[in-house]
Amino acid sequence: MDSKKGNFVVGDKIPSFKSVNENGEPITSENILGYKTILFFYGQDDTPTCTKEACNLRDNYKIFSSKGYKIYGVSKDTEKKHKKFIDKYDLPYSLIADTEITVMNAFGYYGPKVFMGKHVTGVYRTTIVIDEFGIITHIIDNVVSGDHANQLKSALGI
Repeated sequence: MDSKKGNFVVGDKIPSFKSVNENGEPITSENILGYKTILFFYGQDDTPTCTKEACNLRDNYKIFSSKGYKIYGVSKDTEKKHKKFIDKYDLPYSLIADTEITVMNAFGYYGPKVFMGKHVTGVYRTTIVIDEFGIITHIIDNVVSGDHANQLKSALGI
């Protein structure tokens, strides 16, 4: 199965998007402008690999925050499920409830893939870094869940 993963490359402006976080507050392509942003796309709250990734970023959050980065996770889980996940693992960042898959589709991170030997449709685990002007500065598409913060630190030179 050959499928393009992602609609953008480093240097592109992010697409227009809007959704809400775990508290129902709007998160849009416009209201993240002015901030350096780490946006990580993942499969589902409370699954082993996704939890490992979320907690790895949690454990390194202060490093990214001290460098001016905001972090948002994006999955198709609901606001309520995100809230439970955040509370359970004490996550210090917001999660975007992309229940209609509009954010993932805007970036091109949802589609056909092979998971555990089966052809399925789902999210392409990817992280993008966006500058204050809405330009993509880094794309990590070979995410190692348990070491993802180190991947980001290496890419960002911190």
